[in-house]
Amino acid sequence: MDIVLVKNIDTGDTAWVLVAAALVMFMTPGLALFYGGMVRTKNVLGMLMQNFFSLGLITVLWVAVGYSLAFGGTNGFIGNFDFAWLQDVAGTNGGKIAGFAPPGLGTLTIPPMVFMAYQMMFAVITPALITGAIADRMRFSAWVWLLGLWAILVYSPVAHWVFAPSGWLFKRGALDFAGGTVVHVNAGIAALAVVLVLGKRKGWPKHPMPPHSLPLTLIGTGILWFGWFGFNAGSALGANGVAAQAFVNTTVAAATGMLGWLILEKLRSGHATTLGAASGAVAGLVAITPCAGFVGGMAPILIGGIAGGICYLAVSMKFRFGYDDSLDVIGVHLVGGLIGSLLLGLFADASINAAVTKEGVFSGGGWSLFGEQMIAVGATMVYSFVVTCLICLALKAFMPGGIRVTEDDEETGLDLTQHSEVAYATDLV
Repeated sequence: MDIVLVKNIDTGDTAWVLVAAALVMFMTPGLALFYGGMVRTKNVLGMLMQNFFSLGLITVLWVAVGYSLAFGGTNGFIGNFDFAWLQDVAGTNGGKIAGFAPPGLGTLTIPPMVFMAYQMMFAVITPALITGAIADRMRFSAWVWLLGLWAILVYSPVAHWVFAPSGWLFKRGALDFAGGTVVHVNAGIAALAVVLVLGKRKGWPKHPMPPHSLPLTLIGTGILWFGWFGFNAGSALGANGVAAQAFVNTTVAAATGMLGWLILEKLRSGHATTLGAASGAVAGLVAITPCAGFVGGMAPILIGGIAGGICYLAVSMKFRFGYDDSLDVIGVHLVGGLIGSLLLGLFADASINAAVTKEGVFSGGGWSLFGEQMIAVGATMVYSFVVTCLICLALKAFMPGGIRVTEDDEETGLDLTQHSEVAYATDLV
């Protein structure tokens, strides 16, 4: 392995990435509230628990093997166990990391332990995104197994492909600044695989299942938007101009994503809703994620606005094709991630970030980068969908009781049947 000693630690870069890691961690509780407000009262704690549990299980798995599989070794498809249990990662000046040069930076200027912690927060929130698609009907014990297996068998390999310098997609020149492919496309297509195996909620789509607390959803949206500054600007891995550009792009795309969604919603339904505002903002945030440190000028406005409009249209596809994506993970995260990853092939600009070796079409770089982006999202979708299906089918076949709650338990709700609790005391009266 090509080991590089990291000696030139910059305290400003280190402080910023530590703060960014904390911001990304805060996104998981934000996601829990975002989703929790959209389910019925009998399933609120079930949703919150699925998200919070990711903070527990994935943290341990990442330290044990996940980080090493994602960033260790020189193989193009999967890492090794050189960094298992954080071996050779500790130390402020003598830590080791496998030949890593972050986007736009010549050398790593933060301790490898900080980089590990920052990437850990990405590993935590990515599978948590899937919970929105499976709301109201998966057994908690089945989720525990799915969460752990998916993190090791799907997330770590895809992160290695795209983020690690030895990854085959990284070497081809595919770009993903903060996780459009690794996080959103990966989790979104996995969500589709899970819901196809899991089946529809009882009564869907004939019976309405409205959100029980849109205020919670909007609070969650605010937390996600806030945390996304760490998600995107933190991915510069330094307190520099690239981080500043990513920060601005993030909030601009969120704003135009909201506007794009609401304009179409108003035109089609006659009303601009609070749920639409929240969903549109998240769609814009998802789409700008792969582009955040690689584009500038009008690009974030266009990317966010396009994503908001297209994701609004995409969420209705579940009714046409009959898959029960409870809280629109596929329509927002898969579609939004695809939009951002592909539009990067049009807008990538080397004047924004020197890591852009192949510029986008509109920057005079031709269609080469766009082709690499298509290969990256296509490979991720195929791998993630197939492996997730296999995991779910195996759990369905071999877990006592399968992966889905009984019809009676679904009618009662996950809060009581899976956790023996209720979210609101009035539910006991």
